[in-house]
Amino acid sequence: MAEQYIVSARKYRPQTFDTVVGQKHITTTLKNAIKNNHLAHAYLFCGPRGVGKTTCARILAKTINCESPTEDMEACGTCNTCKSFADHTSFNIFELDAASNNSVDDIRELVSQVRFAPQSGKYKIYIIDEVHMLSASAFNAFLKTLEEPPPYAIFILATTEKHKILPTILSRCQIFDFKRIVSEDITEHLHSIATKESVVAQEAALHVIAQKSEGCMRDALSMFDRIVSFTNGMLTYNSTMEHLNLLDADFYFKITDMILAQDVSGVLLELDGALERGFEGNVILEGMAEHFRNLLLCKDARMAKLLDVPSEHKPVYHEKAGQAPPSFIISSLNVVNDAELNYKNANNKRLHVEMALIRLCYVLQTTQEVGEKKNSSSVAIPSAAPKQTSPSVSNTTAQPSPQPAVKPEPQVEEKVEEQKEVYQGAPAPQQEPAQQAVQSVAPKPTAQSMPAPSKPKQGIGKARRIRKDLMDEIDNEINNAANYVAEEAKELTQAWVDELFATYTQQAKDGNKSMLYAQLLLMAPEVKPPDEICIVVPTDLTNTYALNERDPLLEFFREKTGLLIRITTEIRLDENIEEKQQKKVLSKNEVLEAMVRKNPNLGKLISNLNLHIDF
Repeated sequence: MAEQYIVSARKYRPQTFDTVVGQKHITTTLKNAIKNNHLAHAYLFCGPRGVGKTTCARILAKTINCESPTEDMEACGTCNTCKSFADHTSFNIFELDAASNNSVDDIRELVSQVRFAPQSGKYKIYIIDEVHMLSASAFNAFLKTLEEPPPYAIFILATTEKHKILPTILSRCQIFDFKRIVSEDITEHLHSIATKESVVAQEAALHVIAQKSEGCMRDALSMFDRIVSFTNGMLTYNSTMEHLNLLDADFYFKITDMILAQDVSGVLLELDGALERGFEGNVILEGMAEHFRNLLLCKDARMAKLLDVPSEHKPVYHEKAGQAPPSFIISSLNVVNDAELNYKNANNKRLHVEMALIRLCYVLQTTQEVGEKKNSSSVAIPSAAPKQTSPSVSNTTAQPSPQPAVKPEPQVEEKVEEQKEVYQGAPAPQQEPAQQAVQSVAPKPTAQSMPAPSKPKQGIGKARRIRKDLMDEIDNEINNAANYVAEEAKELTQAWVDELFATYTQQAKDGNKSMLYAQLLLMAPEVKPPDEICIVVPTDLTNTYALNERDPLLEFFREKTGLLIRITTEIRLDENIEEKQQKKVLSKNEVLEAMVRKNPNLGKLISNLNLHIDF
């Protein structure tokens, strides 16, 4: 007779604390509690599904009743108590499923059993799974026993929805929060099981299973069993991707190369091939978003640890990330994210995905054009500007504007002479080319400097007026350039920053922001040339306030100085901290105490009249 098949989730369920995967912070605490005999009367194990809550509850129940535990506080597995637990015949360990036994009568029956001492062993352990399913009346019937059980009774509650449990229950338990198991731990555990089961498995395939399980070991083992059956014991990366209905990394690498090459036809053909293989559009968009995220992470070596891909794919990601500019990757992420959000509302799903991919093909071109426009829109300062000695340069207050550069004065004079000849000798119809020549030399006039439109006149008077208007425009442009240079030449001084910071602090006081005002008094701005202000704080609390106030401070300093300033924080004891602490805002009670110290007669008056002041 063939041996009965047991799924991996049951066959390889941990039996000791050391075999629990990914929950070392829980198992270490429980082992130390057993070793030091500091066992609580009630525990609450909460966390996502499939992370080991019920498993740890059973291991704890078996270990505390073991007759001869090991030095490492693990159950021996050979004593009568351990054997009875393994054979499911123990009379001291009771498991209750609260999802199907959630009435008040079920809890009353459990409470009545608690009154009897254990037949063997030291403790009676009650494991209640999915405890959040109990009704309100059942919780209330359970409260008193849970708070003051007999010394031999221990309750272990497990739940996936901690927020549904009454606060009165939570306050009576020691709470242990289980975390999701990381992909590396799941991959290692799957590899050990594959070795025991004589299954040939590629590391990349196991990593995909771990990533798809989203931190749930039970889901990972279920997928592992299915794919082993599908592949007949040969677990490869391609077969795993096919069984889990996922597109492999090669598809996304290939389609990204086509996007960078702006090959719209190739991208649409690749999409058609994926759709013919049965993949949905939302799966493709989700994979594209994750792919661009991985490329963005590869741009910075510090973020390499966030790259959750098989180790054999990491070099390829780093190589491809070097081919794509950061602006392209970020813009592509925005396009794909918008497409994912609107996918459900799209009537034509295929067209929706195709339009998203077509937009991706032109993202690189768009970002390059934007960069070129930014470079061309920068203000060009003419080299002849410092040589001008117009008296209006020092008196003007015009702000710099992004206008074209002005040509040197000798060329302007030459053009004006040509204009004079045209206006003196040519008939009226020939005046339009002369006006166009003047406009090509002078910058585009503003609304303030542009003279009112008038009918064209012939003669020297008209030429002089045109020359005067042209020179005024040149003066304005030179003034703007001079002011621009002056703005750039402003330096950030310590005295200036101290004055502005004092103004900001006073605004907080005037706005009745007492807590913020008190913390601002403890901060000290420190200038770090050329454009950085470091806020020195004495404590972590003040640092928190400084970080929360960073954006308003940044906006305030940039508005007042007109400079592109950066603000950082540093926890360091300032030399004048004692003086600043004396200026802190006092509470009403502290104000009264200070007044009594300054005027003892006030204290006598309060005492004689038996006054009680409520704040």
